[in-house]
Amino acid sequence: MDVNVDRERLVETASRMIGVHSFTGDEQRMAELMVGLYDGLGLRVQWQQVEENRANALGTWPGAGGGPSLMFNGHMDTSYSGREPWLRHVPGFQPEAFVRDGRLYGLGISNMKGALACYVEAVNALQDAGVRLRGDVLIAAVCGEIEKTQYGEAQGGSYRGYAAGTRYLVSHGGVADMCLLGEPTEGKVVLGHYGALWLRIRVHGNFIHTAFSEGRRGENSILRMREVMDAVLEWIPRWEEHESNSYRGAKAIVNVGAVEGGFGWRVSRTPHHTDLFLDVRVPPTKPMGVARREVLDMVRGLAGRFPRYEIEGEVYVTAPGAEIEEGHELVRAIDEAHEEVFGERPGRDVTRWFSDASALTRYGVPTVNYGTSTGLMDVELGENLEIDGLVRTAETYARVAMKVCGVL
Repeated sequence: MDVNVDRERLVETASRMIGVHSFTGDEQRMAELMVGLYDGLGLRVQWQQVEENRANALGTWPGAGGGPSLMFNGHMDTSYSGREPWLRHVPGFQPEAFVRDGRLYGLGISNMKGALACYVEAVNALQDAGVRLRGDVLIAAVCGEIEKTQYGEAQGGSYRGYAAGTRYLVSHGGVADMCLLGEPTEGKVVLGHYGALWLRIRVHGNFIHTAFSEGRRGENSILRMREVMDAVLEWIPRWEEHESNSYRGAKAIVNVGAVEGGFGWRVSRTPHHTDLFLDVRVPPTKPMGVARREVLDMVRGLAGRFPRYEIEGEVYVTAPGAEIEEGHELVRAIDEAHEEVFGERPGRDVTRWFSDASALTRYGVPTVNYGTSTGLMDVELGENLEIDGLVRTAETYARVAMKVCGVL
């Protein structure tokens, strides 16, 4: 059965989504928009108030019965607010949609409001075609997916990401037999992705006034951290290249994400401690407990190497990866639907970014990441997606729903 995607309707839906600011911690108005869209489709709506000004919007198109249920999951929070000083002048990073040269521009279009619009249009197209499915189709628009966490003075909803919304979703009825998660994958099927472990390494020193610091430079925790960081940089390749940290041909990666030490408002004092923050990517095949033990063993090794520095470590994020079997029926359905729309089977990929598949798979919902391009981050214009790609992706999603849920 053919389904026809309405290009103009899809662009209009995506543009409306772009027009609602939904930076992490400020997703409620976007959830309200999703509820309006669900109502227009006749879906059953479940509103999940995750916390103040933050909600999930779950819409269900009930099937006739006798078929598996399929969830389309997508996060509403955007990677950027558009208010960052280095982005304020870039139109594609603002909540105002515009079209140029066959591409749709605007804040959040690629990650991942374009996918949310494709989910809505897929159901629209199926209903226009008079399709009646056996299994239920769920659209879950969730808050708080972006990789961030509360730490120190960074507190509140703006810092609660890493599947905060989807963890609430699956513990409050938002489950299905399987899930398609439309993160931007360049049209490839992501069978697995890495997880993340965030580690703080602290080096101590003495708190000394500049006037009395002569001859005591070796007690400055910032300068001590310089030595420790060199040792960490020796360890990083060993983690990245270790056989236990490789996954389906991809190796792990570690990022030195932040350093904190001293007081910019009082540089007449040496800092009593300096912190180094690492983002350690962990394959889905390695339990987080094992990864935690291994990185803290590294910290203990540093403490033994620099006994006077009182080195300590803290793991403050453990976000596991996710994977799905190559032979899973959802993977087969995506392969077939993609080939019908694009003329060839999709490729495979392993990514080292995090997704809500982490929470879904741990709740027994097998999940595939499959979506359109990441969007060219045009230096002058900003975040964007090719409209033709959105149209074909929406059609693919509709076809996947028919294959998975079954058609009467």
